[in-house]
Amino acid sequence: MNYQEWEKTVPVEITNDSLWKMEAYRLGLFLSDLCWYDVTKLLKDRRTVRLSDQLYRSSGSVSANLAEGYSRGTGKDRARFYEYALGSARECRDWYYKGRHILETTVTKHRIEFVTQIIKLLLIMVPEQRKYKIKEPIQNYKTTLDDLLNNIPLP
Repeated sequence: MNYQEWEKTVPVEITNDSLWKMEAYRLGLFLSDLCWYDVTKLLKDRRTVRLSDQLYRSSGSVSANLAEGYSRGTGKDRARFYEYALGSARECRDWYYKGRHILETTVTKHRIEFVTQIIKLLLIMVPEQRKYKIKEPIQNYKTTLDDLLNNIPLP
């Protein structure tokens, strides 16, 4: 399954909502679906049962916080939820790294790079809502989002 195939399965009630226009939301929702497969594999090893719960919660929290923030009336209020989504994305990336011993190397590498793309989007969105800049150095990542959406390894 790639992103275009997945997108066709999303209910029209979601895709017709103006929230669907937000790229970070779409990617976050896709992330939580990819995570479903990864968590299923992690659950098979007793050592990663709790890790899998944390991973699934953090991946689902990205799009959920974006959805809640999108509906807020002020930029400052929206930014707060976008920051929660940013924290969840970073947490998700951290859990993926910790699950690398069970997940295949290609899956772990893909997910970490994919979540990093979401983080990059959120690092732009938060300051736009708050009207200030986040003072983090710009990272030069080699992987493109297009590549991550079309070449998706499954566990």
